[in-house]
Amino acid sequence: MELNQLPADPGGSGGGDSPQGDLRVSQKDLAAVGDAAYRLHQDFTHYSTHARTASRTAADGLKKQGFALGAALDHVAERWAEQTQSLLDATAHISNHLDYTKGAHAGDEVYIADSISGISTLDDGFDHRSGRN
Repeated sequence: MELNQLPADPGGSGGGDSPQGDLRVSQKDLAAVGDAAYRLHQDFTHYSTHARTASRTAADGLKKQGFALGAALDHVAERWAEQTQSLLDATAHISNHLDYTKGAHAGDEVYIADSISGISTLDDGFDHRSGRN
């Protein structure tokens, strides 16, 4: 028994059959999230534009008739437009990032496969020269 160390930390990847293994996600999962973000962006663009247009039209009509509510509704419509843009930016960022990630990882896979293939070829050459083949 050693007294000069702490017990091993059960956290982290742990390897093997550790119940706290590394996070893994498939390309299919990432594609589904990216697709959902894209659809949300498209649908919300359509519906939020309709809501903003209708609210501004109503606000203008109320202001023309002298109702103070018109200015308040116009203020709400302006805040709606700002918040809408924030959500649209976020969904576009998610969708674009996942598209980029898919492409980057595909490129990484090709690079790694080529590197390993090159190492195997080099190893074969050494094995042949040393008579291990």
